Amino acid sequence: MHSFASTADLTVAQVMVAIAAMLLTGALLARAARRLGQPPVLGEIAAGIVLGPSLLGLLPGDLTERLFPASIRPSLSVVANIGLLLFMFLIGWSFNKKLLAGRAATAGAVSAFSVVVAFGLGAALALVLYRHHDQVGGLPVDRTGFVLFLGAAMAITAFPVLARILRDSGLMRTRVGALALVSAAVDDVIAWCLLACVSAIVSARGQGDLLVILALSAGYLTFMLVVVRPLLARVVGRLGTPERLVHLLPVLAGGVLLSSFATTWIGIHAIFGAFVFGFVMPRPAADTSDALPLRSQLEGISAVLLPVFFIVTGLNVDIAGLTARNYLELAAILLVAIAGKFVGACVPARAGGMPWRDVATLGVLMNTRGLTELIILNAGVQLGVLDNQMFTMMVVMALVTTGMAGPLLSLLAGRGQDRPAAPELVDTGRPRA
Repeated sequence: MHSFASTADLTVAQVMVAIAAMLLTGALLARAARRLGQPPVLGEIAAGIVLGPSLLGLLPGDLTERLFPASIRPSLSVVANIGLLLFMFLIGWSFNKKLLAGRAATAGAVSAFSVVVAFGLGAALALVLYRHHDQVGGLPVDRTGFVLFLGAAMAITAFPVLARILRDSGLMRTRVGALALVSAAVDDVIAWCLLACVSAIVSARGQGDLLVILALSAGYLTFMLVVVRPLLARVVGRLGTPERLVHLLPVLAGGVLLSSFATTWIGIHAIFGAFVFGFVMPRPAADTSDALPLRSQLEGISAVLLPVFFIVTGLNVDIAGLTARNYLELAAILLVAIAGKFVGACVPARAGGMPWRDVATLGVLMNTRGLTELIILNAGVQLGVLDNQMFTMMVVMALVTTGMAGPLLSLLAGRGQDRPAAPELVDTGRPRA
């Protein structure tokens, strides 16, 4: 059918149709995930897999390419990454240091041991897998970067998804739930530090470059704490009232993007810039009336844009492209991922006197990876350390380890109750996953 629209207008229209298809499919499958007792993020990731080469692409007519042609993929990635950066800002802004009060030692032991064990097992597996995944797009993959990245990816626990699971399962106000929440918060910090190091190592072309990246990173953090933080306090003080939020939102969004540009220019991923900008922003009390409208509006924007990120991720998953050897590799990845976090979390918890039932619950909870894993896997693709098969297998691992939490917690539920945790220790203040 003839169209009087220009080529540019048709491209914009294609992007609109593609995003509409993503949002509607994501909303439908997110609702289905909720009905199955799963976090909505699993439904949104599944939407990308359904719309991608794993399902829709197998049907006659190459429907995936028609709906999401290569010409509009960069535009979709821009929209997806804006949603991701705003979400990372919210994660940094919402980090509640009070969670560590009174539980820092136990949570630190659980987090540190679970990260060390999972990282070690993941790195050992990476050494075995590397020879089959040593090229991306015809270019060699840095062996050290691959090993360190896979170790870091195995060590992840997704704080936002975990908080949602705890809330939905009724474990939010239990001791094991509070411990899992605090441990995941510490895990977050360790994981982002690990990924920042991996990003710097992969981006550097030699020891000299690495030293420059580390020096620039230190300067950036100093600037954010010494200059940007006080400046943000003054800006929020002047524009933080409900009637002036219309002026504050563009300032914050612009700051997030500039901070993300700074970390990208330095040689570490843009998500760190968004996270640090949120972390240095003054954090009002959770019940402050001035803070709630701002958080609500930012969460609303992120809620519309972030599903695009999930689905763009799913579009790059090609389960049909996995070979018999890849399925054996996937089995090894699942075994290492589950065992690493389970053993790493359970050993210190049991050594601290926690009952076996609670120990098992903690091991299940610390295995949830969800959103955070997807962010890190996408960073791995952009850094050039993951080929399509490895990316697909790691996304499947993230889905399985997150999706198994609901059924396993149901099996463990009702067989014993632990004492409730203090309410102030379980108020996460985090954006919803």
